[in-house]
Amino acid sequence: MTPSARKVIVAMAAQYRLEEFSEADLLVNITHHTLVPRHEVLSPEEKKALLEKYRLKETQLPRIQMADPVARYYGLQRGQVVKIIRPSETSGRYASYRICF
Repeated sequence: MTPSARKVIVAMAAQYRLEEFSEADLLVNITHHTLVPRHEVLSPEEKKALLEKYRLKETQLPRIQMADPVARYYGLQRGQVVKIIRPSETSGRYASYRICF
């Protein structure tokens, strides 16, 4: 990306939520890869219900980095919670929750 394009993106950052991807990042859709489990972004109401159900604080949830490829794909912002559903041999499926930091 050219320096002038970066300046424009920085100037627009106050009005819009922008994420920069390189061309190599877009060659493969990472959410369709066999080793990447399904991710679902929770709404603020679902997040509140989750924390109340399990009597947790936000600091007690496992974390996912904003720089994580899947977090970048979904445009996660700090404080959002994502539900990760993995297949399990014993229970059929296993759901875990992570908060973006």
